[in-house]
Amino acid sequence: MDAAPRLPVDRLLDDRGTRIIVCCGAGGVGKTTTAAALGVRAAERGRKVVVLTIDPARRLAQSMGIDSLDNTPRRVKGVDGADGGELHAMMLDMKRTFDEIVEGHADAERAEAILANPFYQSLSAGFAGTQEYMAMEKLGQLRAREDWDLIVVDTPPSRSALDFLDAPKRLGSFLDGKFIRVLMAPAKVGGRAGMKFLNVGMSLMTGTLSKLMGASLLKDVQTFVAAMDTMFGGFRTRADATFRLLQAPGTAFLVVAAPEPDALREAAYFVERLAAEKMPLAGLVLNRVHVSGADQLSAERALAAAENLEEGGIVDQESGNAGLRDSAAGADATDAGAGGGGTEADANAEATTDADADADVDEITAGLLRLHAERMQVIAREQRTRDRFTSLHPEVAVAEVAALPGDVHDLAGLRAIGERLAAGVPAGA
Repeated sequence: MDAAPRLPVDRLLDDRGTRIIVCCGAGGVGKTTTAAALGVRAAERGRKVVVLTIDPARRLAQSMGIDSLDNTPRRVKGVDGADGGELHAMMLDMKRTFDEIVEGHADAERAEAILANPFYQSLSAGFAGTQEYMAMEKLGQLRAREDWDLIVVDTPPSRSALDFLDAPKRLGSFLDGKFIRVLMAPAKVGGRAGMKFLNVGMSLMTGTLSKLMGASLLKDVQTFVAAMDTMFGGFRTRADATFRLLQAPGTAFLVVAAPEPDALREAAYFVERLAAEKMPLAGLVLNRVHVSGADQLSAERALAAAENLEEGGIVDQESGNAGLRDSAAGADATDAGAGGGGTEADANAEATTDADADADVDEITAGLLRLHAERMQVIAREQRTRDRFTSLHPEVAVAEVAALPGDVHDLAGLRAIGERLAAGVPAGA
């Protein structure tokens, strides 16, 4: 950690000017747990917090003791609100969010027609970029309500962390672009000329969409476009407004990664992209860092000691001392045979038992030493990987969180993660 400043997590959470924290990064690096832990810690330090997760694994609900999360923020029980804090949590339902946009911006008859349209149903349920766009929409809705003074966002588990920034623009451009205008033209022109113009427009349709919608695509898309005509202007406008909100001083991005080459490579890309987009980066959270309480014993020394034990010697002693131990054991056996009615056979049996016990202890000790050596090798490898990142980005503050033996499944576990985040270095390091 000498090359990187420490990430001041508590200072970030306590700053009332911080209104949005976005946890981003590659999939499988602990974004959901980090977001939940930050939410719990901020709430117990007096903030009114809502955590928005887009994680389909639903681990957030389980860890917070909630049966299920949906598109409505739910109060989390068991959080210490002595300082006036509260914690709510929700899981993004992208189709329901899209439905809410339609219902809020169209009259009842038109909204019903849109919601029943097959093209809309496909678009709202799984079109590329819809999840990221709806995450932006929901973030904008939450920020506008002013019910919470801190929103923590767990970004979608995309194949690329950059999708969270790129996809809303792409979908917004699609819904408010020239392509949609081409599809709207036939309804306005009519007749054969209109159909000819429609066919020109449909020649731009990708093969993916055609496979998705099947033979009825033309009719469904035309009906959808006609019904949505008055709404298209708002999609890109809202996406752009939320994008500007992410650039505002009240927003802080936390890039979450594991101490692995691929995850930190993705984190480096995201750090560079955030800088290019002029978005405020708070720092890097490095999850699942391996540590040891006996790091003064190097891997090399541990392996040497294990080999010494397995070869019959004594750790850190000369072979002559091992011989003294064997001589002492023999003398004890002779004395036992000479006194008090014991036989030489009994003494030999007892000596054999003691030798077997010593061998068992030596074998177990050697195994533990080898395990320690493996742990120290992992720690060294992670250190080198982290050092490569910090050498490229020495300005990025870092908080390390030690790897846990199991998954976090309750508030106590989230509090423990929060404490380690605030400390900035792994427990035992």
